[in-house]
Amino acid sequence: MDFEFKTPKHQNTKTPKHQNTKTFMKAIFNDQVIAESDQTEVVEGNHYFPPESIKQEYFKGSNTHTTCPWKGEASYYSLEVDGETAPDAAWYYPSPKDAAEQIKDHVAFYTNKVKVSE
Repeated sequence: MDFEFKTPKHQNTKTPKHQNTKTFMKAIFNDQVIAESDQTEVVEGNHYFPPESIKQEYFKGSNTHTTCPWKGEASYYSLEVDGETAPDAAWYYPSPKDAAEQIKDHVAFYTNKVKVSE
């Protein structure tokens, strides 16, 4: 399923700044830590976890893709922990545009599905 990301007219279309955080962050789904790192990249308020920090056994590939005007095409993961599933709860950019190169293969989460905290 492909979606085209449309930028609202009131939204700034300039490339947002990113920052690397040294804060130890965790992503939790169904009471299970599914990712943890002190090397997340924060872009547009989302913590992007390095690929080596996620627990692959809880991530299932998805056919969903969306497009961001400045980051490129996102791919998605669904999560499965102890019989609980969250479809398309995580996304990443396997081939981001140059402006988003620092988040290549890093994984971010929808915070209404996954708790992301210190």
